[in-house]
Amino acid sequence: MDEASGHWCLVVPVKRLDRAKTRLDGPFATYRRDLALAFALDTVAAALSCPLVAAVLVVTDEPEAAERLAALGAQVTGDDPDAGLNPALAHGADQVLGRHPGASVGTLAADLPALRADELALALGRAAAHRRAFVRDADGRGTTLLLARRADDLRPAFGPGSAARHEAGGATEVTAGDLPTVRTDVDLPADLDAAVLLGVGPATAAVLAGMSRPGASQ
Repeated sequence: MDEASGHWCLVVPVKRLDRAKTRLDGPFATYRRDLALAFALDTVAAALSCPLVAAVLVVTDEPEAAERLAALGAQVTGDDPDAGLNPALAHGADQVLGRHPGASVGTLAADLPALRADELALALGRAAAHRRAFVRDADGRGTTLLLARRADDLRPAFGPGSAARHEAGGATEVTAGDLPTVRTDVDLPADLDAAVLLGVGPATAAVLAGMSRPGASQ
């Protein structure tokens, strides 16, 4: 591994909270906004504590998320293209290129509340052997982590079935059977149950504890 590939800058996209996690229904629906922010806080905190991560750049137009994530130590930029997820990630990669010349770059999903820094480090270490690499999500169709040794090679292709598109575009799949917290993104209530079994971070745990208190809204 060369010096640049040992220092990754990760781009994390965060939606406006009123539009986030719309598929969290049932008892989670009332807390959807709070959970979306908590997922991002726990994801970014874990990434910042990873020894192979030099910086985390959050792309968001959500003022509360921007403030809270900056307080953790993340860099923040607005979603200047405002044209969807992939343009936002490309914008973030361009920002990384300007702020951290020579660093390897990746995109990390913002909804990994159980993410552990040691598992992220394993994924990044494995990815360093490849020009482009990706980690498939737990259901096998999506992508939680897309990585490139050079920012201009990132070429994000997120959306339904993104894992197949990234693989078809030449990205190498990172072996991830031992990386459950890197793969467990949360879109549905069952996903959140799976993340809880792995052990969620403190922000998500606090929201869930608030839900279980007597008198909490259901």
